[in-house]
Amino acid sequence: MLWVKAFHIIFMVTWFAGLFYLPRLFVYHADSTDEISNARFKIMERKLFYGIMTPGGIITLLLGLWLLFDYAWVAYKTDLWMQLKLALVVVIMGYHAYCWKLLKDFRDDRNTRSHVWYRWFNEFPVLVLVAVVIFVVVKPF
Repeated sequence: MLWVKAFHIIFMVTWFAGLFYLPRLFVYHADSTDEISNARFKIMERKLFYGIMTPGGIITLLLGLWLLFDYAWVAYKTDLWMQLKLALVVVIMGYHAYCWKLLKDFRDDRNTRSHVWYRWFNEFPVLVLVAVVIFVVVKPF
């Protein structure tokens, strides 16, 4: 089970690297004005989303389910920290899906948001990661 946990953490780091970097690319993309930059950002965003972020997220979720059912089912049923952690996993999955929507908006040249909005949007996964790590390590509830 320790191997499953290790790979769960590894792929979670991969997933969050993408969740941190894709919105940062959106910041620069929203601020770009020339067609060469626009095309370059579209390629970078697509490769990051489909090549790193989404596979990392899927594998993280699958390994997490494995851990939940084989290792932490009692904690899920009785411990508030685990329930809150899983609620935040659902929230970050929604964030990931919203990134997909924004990716498609940029791809189709339909972005209407400023680089400032994306700078704020970029901070959300940091807050989720901090909360999840505190729930899992400290188990405050």
